[in-house]
Amino acid sequence: MSRPPNGRTQRSPRGRTRRAVALTTAATALAATASGCGGSGGGGGTSSAPGVTDTTVTIGSHQPLTGPAAPGYSANSAASKAFFDYVNANGGVHGRKIVYKYVDDAYNPTQTVGVVQKLVLQDKVFAIFNGLGTPTHSKVVDYLNAQRVPDLFVASGCGCWDDPKKHPETFGWQVDYIREGKILGDHIKRTYPGKKVAYFYQNDDFGQDGVKGLDKYIPSGQVVSRQTYQPGATDVSAQAQAIAQAKADVVVLFSIPTYTALFRLASLKLNFKPTFAVSNVGSDPVTLDGLLESFAKSGGTKLQGSPLIQGMVTDGYLSSPGDASNSWIRLFRKIHDQYIPKLPFNGNIVYGMSAAYTFVQALQNAGQKPTRKSLVDGLEKTKPAGPGLVPFAYSAQSHAGYTGAQMGVIKGDVIVPQGQPATTDDGDGPIQPYTAPQPQAPANGVPPAG
Repeated sequence: MSRPPNGRTQRSPRGRTRRAVALTTAATALAATASGCGGSGGGGGTSSAPGVTDTTVTIGSHQPLTGPAAPGYSANSAASKAFFDYVNANGGVHGRKIVYKYVDDAYNPTQTVGVVQKLVLQDKVFAIFNGLGTPTHSKVVDYLNAQRVPDLFVASGCGCWDDPKKHPETFGWQVDYIREGKILGDHIKRTYPGKKVAYFYQNDDFGQDGVKGLDKYIPSGQVVSRQTYQPGATDVSAQAQAIAQAKADVVVLFSIPTYTALFRLASLKLNFKPTFAVSNVGSDPVTLDGLLESFAKSGGTKLQGSPLIQGMVTDGYLSSPGDASNSWIRLFRKIHDQYIPKLPFNGNIVYGMSAAYTFVQALQNAGQKPTRKSLVDGLEKTKPAGPGLVPFAYSAQSHAGYTGAQMGVIKGDVIVPQGQPATTDDGDGPIQPYTAPQPQAPANGVPPAG
């Protein structure tokens, strides 16, 4: 990134791209006042980059600790911190401990802007890690790239994070919603031929990207209703009614857990019993179980949530929390039990720890004296291998995360994998089976460099 404080005088083509972003983005006005791109940060001491001292690396995030996305997702950041604490207790990364500052934005884009600006300008974080949400992170992605702050592993599958020319600092992590939609759509087309299909999805890039993928495989003549929701509104009865009246046999949901549960309860009131196919982000069984019971109770009804989600079709790109034979699940369970035992061990815990594992790998690869540039360059040159069932897409040409998923069905309180993992692209490329075995977790649980 050719910052003078780092002692670099030559600019690479990549550096010129970043400079162009910085000069053309509206956020540059704020960056000029206190960019945090030079000097020391994160508590003083000799540093090779903002947020880096001889003993610490400080990173930050915006997270929905309250608000409509908090159920389930609020555990992600706690799980990531637990993994970082475990790594710190085992020597850290190149002798430095990771300081993880995550701040509540209530899944409110307006709050996200203030949270991220404070993390960059006042806390002088080295990088933003796993900022959660499509509508929220969309409001800060230009700013972070103008500031030349690494924006790693956005907790959202929007395809918009994969734009190295416009946003050279930003990397996705989870499978993007178009790829996921293609894999779900292909499964529905093959499994339910000729059946009536309806969509219920969040009315932003999250849901719209999912629908783009679905529409590549599900014939348009089979889709009998398309209903959307806005986060914050809690009454989805009209959408459920419209889909029920269309007599859909299969309902595909690209929804966060709150709205998966709300739609399921609305369907229950209508005695509407289609097959439900739910995107990965909205299908964690333990989270849904609790939400269903809580929402029903607030409405004056007592019920058990688990029976309402049995047989739901979904997908995943990480190991199932219920697979006790899996080395990654054994590792994450051990860390969970040591650091955050009061939280339920579910898919959100696995997600948060898996993303943290990938960040530690990236920091290892950034070198003994990490800079923001070496962090980003390392990701473009080396694909991390870890808890995923499929590979990452990372390269200089692609900042997309996981490249596919495996179908699954909810049974009990876990997602039981079905068939073979598959990979695809976010265009019209084919869906292909992925047969390489999942890597084993390292013996001590700490990612090796490279």
